[in-house]
Amino acid sequence: MKKFASIFLLVIIFSSASLFAQDIKSLRVMTYNIHHGQGTDGKIDIERIGNLVKDNKAGLVALQEVDRGVLRSNKIDIMQLLKSQTGMYTAFGKNLDFQGGEYGNGILSKFPVDTISNYHYKMLREGEQRGLLQTIVEVNGEKMVFLATHTGDKNTEAEKLVNAEEMKTILKSYRGMPVILCGDFNDRPEKSTMHDSLTTYFVDVWQYLHKDEGYSFPSDKPDRRIDYIYLSKDALKKLKPVSITVLKSEASDHLPLIAEFELLDNK
Repeated sequence: MKKFASIFLLVIIFSSASLFAQDIKSLRVMTYNIHHGQGTDGKIDIERIGNLVKDNKAGLVALQEVDRGVLRSNKIDIMQLLKSQTGMYTAFGKNLDFQGGEYGNGILSKFPVDTISNYHYKMLREGEQRGLLQTIVEVNGEKMVFLATHTGDKNTEAEKLVNAEEMKTILKSYRGMPVILCGDFNDRPEKSTMHDSLTTYFVDVWQYLHKDEGYSFPSDKPDRRIDYIYLSKDALKKLKPVSITVLKSEASDHLPLIAEFELLDNK
């Protein structure tokens, strides 16, 4: 009887610890164009990407240029490998079929994922289909929206504005929930119509916290900022940007960007 009581007590303690662990005070968010896992050394190495996620304690990760069953990356499923390595929940949004497999954006989350959907942008020219991967995750019992995107590197100004309007329309559909939008926008903030349009609804977290460049591409000699973490303006009541950093890595032709948010208790 005593042995049973001890086991029962341990179950309660561990269950309570697990629940307490979910009540976090801060959230780390990463965005990373992983170049289908190919580093500056030309090697496909998914493990070093997973190590970056784990070492930096990222809770939500937006990934671009993700392969699943594609010939160039040895037909591996990148998101499945990262799931096995990190133990995180995953989502994948296919934007096109490529070399016998699928190519698009991915999301890793330490938190349960309630819904997953993928939106294809309107393309005003022939070229690679681009998309917006959408998830709703639950953090501390509250739902928030986490988005991963990769917009075109040859977009016309007209197409950039159309894509920005599509993102803002999608934001409105999540009214009442905090929205974090991450990705490779292939667009510099200076004199950018897309950036100007997005920042009517979003806070550019780098600009919110820094005045320096925040260059993230190319990874060997970065000279431009094209990777972003955006936060919906109404989310500032619930998520306070504390820090944002460009990390050093040879795992891709981009550098990862990681931001930390304080979770504000407004209950």
